[in-house]
Amino acid sequence: MHDEHDVPLASLTTMRVGGPAARLVTAQTIDEVVDAVREVDDADEPLLVIGGGSNLVVADAGFGGSVVRLATDGVTVESADLCGGVMVRVAAGLVWDDFVARAVAEGWSGVEALSGIPGSSGATPVQNVGAYGQEVAQTIASVRVWDRAQQQVRTLAAADCAFTYRHSAFKATSRYVVLDVLFQLVPSELSQPVGYADLARQLDVSPGERVPLADAREAVLAQRRLRGMVLDADDHDTWSCGSFFTNPVLSQRRFAALESRARTRLGPDASTPPRFADPDGNIKTSAAWLIDRAGFAKGFALPGSRAALSTKHTLAITNRGDATASEVAELARHLQQGVHDAFGVTLVNEPVFIGHEL
Repeated sequence: MHDEHDVPLASLTTMRVGGPAARLVTAQTIDEVVDAVREVDDADEPLLVIGGGSNLVVADAGFGGSVVRLATDGVTVESADLCGGVMVRVAAGLVWDDFVARAVAEGWSGVEALSGIPGSSGATPVQNVGAYGQEVAQTIASVRVWDRAQQQVRTLAAADCAFTYRHSAFKATSRYVVLDVLFQLVPSELSQPVGYADLARQLDVSPGERVPLADAREAVLAQRRLRGMVLDADDHDTWSCGSFFTNPVLSQRRFAALESRARTRLGPDASTPPRFADPDGNIKTSAAWLIDRAGFAKGFALPGSRAALSTKHTLAITNRGDATASEVAELARHLQQGVHDAFGVTLVNEPVFIGHEL
């Protein structure tokens, strides 16, 4: 393990904001992760576990306890057959897109639409990351964790992970530290059915068709680059946490109320709020549409602020170079309030706030 003190956390997050950690421990093996977490818990000190830092907005004051950074690595094929698929165990600290690239190269189908998502592999089940019609919950067989309450390593089957839209049993609590994830993928040179209209158009196929894995990956990366969602140190539109707000899931009644308010505000001939079916009979709509129609265009910023909406996509709050965490939070609150005032919908932030809140 590597132990440091007063290390700025901004450099360890994709939003690039946040003050120093009182102590930073870099753990490179599962044993080191467990030992580091146990040591902090035994000392009854505050703990923050960090992977790729793509879903964190750390306060300007930093973090007054110990930060354990997951630097574990490795992909292990545990079994492979036509009936059961390919069972692949992935270390929590591995860069997620490195694993997706490996899966595409190996002919393992199931995560290709999740190309370009920043962060570590261990963070994917926490957030149940998803994009372009895929979610990691669709391919996760189990998650191995360190249970801080029981002080033991446990394996949670997918059914025990309580996966829902951008949520899981791991996100609601600090009890679990993800050590590795077991994925069940399909041995195939073809993607899973293309489920996103823009992606299908780019690939010149109909929704539901399959394409070569490499083609699917490149198309997804192209779509994400158009939206500033592929990390690029020279592009401030990518200095972000990706999508800052989740797409609201509304009851039928609340969605009807949203449609009514949209007609009143925008006029009867304006576009209507997007609607997508939800497994529970609710309706999912677009946070980006709400932000834009509430009057916040791409690039919007508060006067004097160094945080702004992406110039490519209204769903990303970005750091234009030297923004503070408080500026990011102030802009997020302003967007929340503006959307609520316009449409009666409260947006929920995707990233986790450390040391402050909206």
